[in-house]
Amino acid sequence: MIVINEIFFSIQGESTWMGLPTTFVRTSGCHLRCNYCDTKFAYHEGTKMEIKEVIDQIAKNPTKYVCITGGEPLLQKEVYELMTSLCDKNYKVSLETSGDIDCKIVDERVKKIIDVKTPDSGEPNKFSLLNLAFADKNTEYKFVICSENDFAWAEQFCHENGLFHKSNVLYSPSFENISAQWLAENILKNGSSARFQLQLHKYIWTPDTRGV
Repeated sequence: MIVINEIFFSIQGESTWMGLPTTFVRTSGCHLRCNYCDTKFAYHEGTKMEIKEVIDQIAKNPTKYVCITGGEPLLQKEVYELMTSLCDKNYKVSLETSGDIDCKIVDERVKKIIDVKTPDSGEPNKFSLLNLAFADKNTEYKFVICSENDFAWAEQFCHENGLFHKSNVLYSPSFENISAQWLAENILKNGSSARFQLQLHKYIWTPDTRGV
């Protein structure tokens, strides 16, 4: 059984799969409390479901893209089986994870979107360095930038760990904390190799629609 917060069909708002029609499976529960979190409703709300029930719900939507998100999906061991089952059924699966849980038993076919918590995230020093082992073309490292200090820290972290040369590195402005224009200008001014991204879903849905 997996505790699921919601399953819904929408447009992917982040990652290099941005813009693609996607089925989102949001698990319940998270052990972190990032100050920019926009899915606090997933901390506790949820319904227990069998893996087959989840897959049957996914199959109702006209897309082969599935995003496993949360909350923190890797807190539930059944999530690993769900992702493998979806890959076996030829779904293109991505995982959004907080970065402090080792991804070693995640099916290698899954695109890993791994958060690296910046100093001003409210959860600094939570990244597991074990997750640097997955730096390849199928893994993306996401930094939510909250300040000038965060930007400088992210640049140093990426250079020290060779992330710009191994993987896609995504920088997003912390929504309503810094402007998208400020972050774009700093990427250009500093010659960063990061890929700028916005949370697309926040611009195309109405305020009363739950985001991704």
